[in-house]
Amino acid sequence: MSATASPLAAHERRRALGGYVPRRVVRVPKEEIPPLAVFEDNLKGSVKAASTTSGFNAVLRKLIIDPKIGKRIVPIIPDEARTFGLDPLFGAVGIYSSVDQRYEPVDIAFKQMKMHYRESKDGQVLEEGINEAGSMASFTAAGTAYANHGINMIPFYIYYSMFGYQRVGDLIWAAADSRAKGFLLGATAGRTTLNGEGLQHEDGHSPLLFSAVPTCRVYDPAWAYEVAVIIHDGLKRMYQDQESCFYYLTLYNENYMQPPMPETPGLEESIVKGLYLYQAADAKASKARKVQLLGSGVLLKDVLRAQEILAEKYEVAADVWSAPSYVQLRRDAIETDRWNLMHPDQEERVPYVLSQLGPTEGPIVAVSDYMRAVPEMIAKWFPGRFLALGTDGFGRSDSRPALRRHFEVDSEHTVWAALVQLARAGKFPKKDLAKAQKDLGIDPNKVDPSFA
Repeated sequence: MSATASPLAAHERRRALGGYVPRRVVRVPKEEIPPLAVFEDNLKGSVKAASTTSGFNAVLRKLIIDPKIGKRIVPIIPDEARTFGLDPLFGAVGIYSSVDQRYEPVDIAFKQMKMHYRESKDGQVLEEGINEAGSMASFTAAGTAYANHGINMIPFYIYYSMFGYQRVGDLIWAAADSRAKGFLLGATAGRTTLNGEGLQHEDGHSPLLFSAVPTCRVYDPAWAYEVAVIIHDGLKRMYQDQESCFYYLTLYNENYMQPPMPETPGLEESIVKGLYLYQAADAKASKARKVQLLGSGVLLKDVLRAQEILAEKYEVAADVWSAPSYVQLRRDAIETDRWNLMHPDQEERVPYVLSQLGPTEGPIVAVSDYMRAVPEMIAKWFPGRFLALGTDGFGRSDSRPALRRHFEVDSEHTVWAALVQLARAGKFPKKDLAKAQKDLGIDPNKVDPSFA
């Protein structure tokens, strides 16, 4: 065989053996995604206090009964289905079992509530037992079915947020490498929100860990309508636009009033991008002292209370912003900065976060139920203006108010941070700080929670 013929012969033999491996051929139809309006229970607000976990449950119920994609939904639950309020699914769509049900349930609570517990070969829920590795394997199998089998499956894997990335990080990275799609839901989230569970359960860092995964879109929604908007965006992005990514959302178990979705033009896009003005300062408030307060997840409501205190006691006008994703804000800003670096001969583009907060006045104080490193992802774009409050340190077993006071992320510490930043900028009398500190109950000599 001549030297010139040998490469051709090698190609012929490879074709005869079935082609080149690995080779990715994706032939999967686009799914018909229901409109956002389907999730009206989330969009119209709540009549009584509810958690964002309940908001997710409402979205999942709507999706499972959807005539177009309902059969594609794969709920995955390793543990604590009742804690998440998902146990009604056991009777509604059943738990998958390759051998059907071989026992009589002894769950007295189920019988008292007259709920049906069913395992069957046609069950839809994957109940994995206390097995996060198995659950993540199921997520990856369902999330890559579009490529391996030409079928869109839409996994929703919900678990205790503390027992996600730090337990199965390698498997999450492998799922990303496999271009898996779907939704990971870190429930009972937040360092101060899963009260009474101590350092074993209280998650204050999962968004930071997930931020390292290039194909994972990370969100920390505060309101039920944000949950609906983000999941709806994910469905369109992954199963209509065929983008190879997956989503991580934090979900909280604290009940509070869920507001209706504001009718602000472009709000859906702003939520997905990671930041929007939720509540501007009172128009009658003095403009001499301005501050920007950012909140995400469960602590946004505490930031709103800080806004009230600042206005009523200290004549400070605070705008409150909801920041569902510092991760997405950072990624957009980095991408924009790179474009500017590569195109010095063209007009510079402005990162989204800078377009929103750049024109505002006053210090920026960002509050999170996660480590300060999460909101600090956007700090470099606001030199001298930005201060983050977060929950660095080990979790503790106590009430939510006590934990938030311990980690210095409650409303009073938010007010204090704003006043100190204003004083440093010459906008608040430094001589008045001592009285404010006393009135707010701030102990300057308390132990640093990062090392407590």
